[in-house]
Amino acid sequence: MQPTLNLNFQKMHANGDDFVIVDSRNSPSPVTSAIARRMGDRNRGVGFNQLAVLLDCDDADARVMFWNADGSALDVCGSATRGVADLLMREANVASVALRTNRGLLICERTPNGDICVDMGVPLYGWSDIPLSQDLDSTVLPLAGSPAACSMGNPHCTYFVDDLADVDIAIIGPAIETHPLFPLKTNVHFVQVVDRTHIRLRIWERGAGIALGSGSCSCGAVVNGIRRGLLDSTVEVKCDGGNVTVQWDGVSSVFLIGPVEASFSGTMSQA
Repeated sequence: MQPTLNLNFQKMHANGDDFVIVDSRNSPSPVTSAIARRMGDRNRGVGFNQLAVLLDCDDADARVMFWNADGSALDVCGSATRGVADLLMREANVASVALRTNRGLLICERTPNGDICVDMGVPLYGWSDIPLSQDLDSTVLPLAGSPAACSMGNPHCTYFVDDLADVDIAIIGPAIETHPLFPLKTNVHFVQVVDRTHIRLRIWERGAGIALGSGSCSCGAVVNGIRRGLLDSTVEVKCDGGNVTVQWDGVSSVFLIGPVEASFSGTMSQA
């Protein structure tokens, strides 16, 4: 009989985009795809959109590995990155931390009002970087609705619509997520431009479904809006769960700024 594995965790959310943090510093990561899937089950586990696992790191305050609720791995999660940064800043009583991810080194700072600002890195929009299955102009894809695509370390597909109320996200989202044009699947967002500094965003998240918010999706949506010439360099993004701010100068790193809150902590037994 295998011994029972007890996983201590912290659950947090960013404007309702919920995630779980497992601290595995000083020990090997206990999380596998199967464990992530069980923890992510909202009926039989803890429930989350993403899971972040903290590991020791030689060149940063921690290494962070991310999982979706369906057990698939991903390179970055903007909301969970803000949560990990908040946790580590409070632990060390500092105002900034560096986190090593598969996306690269992410520098995180606490703003004067308590929000967390993350340097999410430079967006990618070459077809092979997103990736797309063929060489296409990612500014306007040959799909109904003419969406744009980019990568923030994970793939994003953005539709610009006149009225979000007319969009059936539960139908369009999964169809585009699994479209053959996206060999690694994709996040799908629907943007209603309010003005050049404000958008309304609804999200179908790869591996998670409809989400109240998403940091990387907010970044991807703004990047694609700026590339289309629809938005200025600083944009307030209103998601179903609340607001974040995204800044991008069109050339260098994207900055994601928003709040995080602790929900509860506990221990999950995994036989």
